[in-house]
Amino acid sequence: MATHKILVIDDSKVIQKMVREMLPPGNFDVLQAKDGEEGLKMIRAEHPNLIMLDFLLPKVSGWDVFQELHKIAQSEGKMTPLVLMSGRKEEVAEKISEPFEYFEFIEKPFEKKSLIGAIKSAMAKAKDWHPPGGVAAGGAAAGGGASAAEIMALKKQIATMQGEIDTLKKQVSQIITLVKQKLK
Repeated sequence: MATHKILVIDDSKVIQKMVREMLPPGNFDVLQAKDGEEGLKMIRAEHPNLIMLDFLLPKVSGWDVFQELHKIAQSEGKMTPLVLMSGRKEEVAEKISEPFEYFEFIEKPFEKKSLIGAIKSAMAKAKDWHPPGGVAAGGAAAGGGASAAEIMALKKQIATMQGEIDTLKKQVSQIITLVKQKLK
């Protein structure tokens, strides 16, 4: 009897089959969804122990499924371990800033060792998740504020944005100077 349900949400039958074949036999019941819409239905009906989510999906995108998973986690007070999959990490990083704190990312195509490592990491990260200002999965108060890692990630993001703003200011200044020269 399978001890864990893993839901693989991917429109590629090759990836679905690869995941099933790479997992140790007998320990996992691998459920499959071909798009985000079907995946959300299965999440609600099956309550998987782990979700492997492609970021580019038909019908409902992986990004939309990701956001819905956060809503579910906040209402239930616990995060389902999540491994996001994509052929391009940049697609994920455009929507979700790094470091990926409460889920794992794996780039396609992947090897068995990488998959197993990503699953273990996702499970550990999900245990550390707590609802913002709410109660952690273990029942202890989360403190109502941001964690040190969240604060550091935000500071890093602010520094990056400030650098981009400074660059844009220089570019605007150069454009104004050029326009003034052309008007003379």
